[in-house]
Amino acid sequence: MATIISRGNDVETTGNLPIVGSKAPNFRLTGQDLRDFSLEDFKGKRIVLNIFPSIDTSTCASSVRKFNELAASMENTEVICVSKDLPFACKRFCGAEGISNVITGSQYKDNSFSEGYQVDMISGTALSGLMSRAVVVVDADGIVEYTEQVGDISDEPNYLV
Repeated sequence: MATIISRGNDVETTGNLPIVGSKAPNFRLTGQDLRDFSLEDFKGKRIVLNIFPSIDTSTCASSVRKFNELAASMENTEVICVSKDLPFACKRFCGAEGISNVITGSQYKDNSFSEGYQVDMISGTALSGLMSRAVVVVDADGIVEYTEQVGDISDEPNYLV
């Protein structure tokens, strides 16, 4: 459990990010084409998981844009932008913004991602139930190599992963 800042107020979260050095849990997310995918689909690649509350907020949108820009130059790396947004919202946003270097993954069908990764879920506010802003990097062997729980939900994550 972590305490983060949202609009200047302390907000409690549930869960803890995976431990660096641990095996990354598998997950099931749904892409913009409504097809499910999992960590297993990216075997042998480094994965950057950009986790956020909703693509329809300014900071979340900025993080997707920035990771899209960076992903173009990352060798053997896939960036997956994860939220509870419906795939339709992600497709609309990415189409309007020309986003093509990242994959969006929606957790709307099941909670295997947030349960497996113990992503801090926001509680006690209007954003309750949404994932807090975090980054998890999984190496090509499926081992967690970096985690970041962003302390203030309005801040962008560390992009130097």
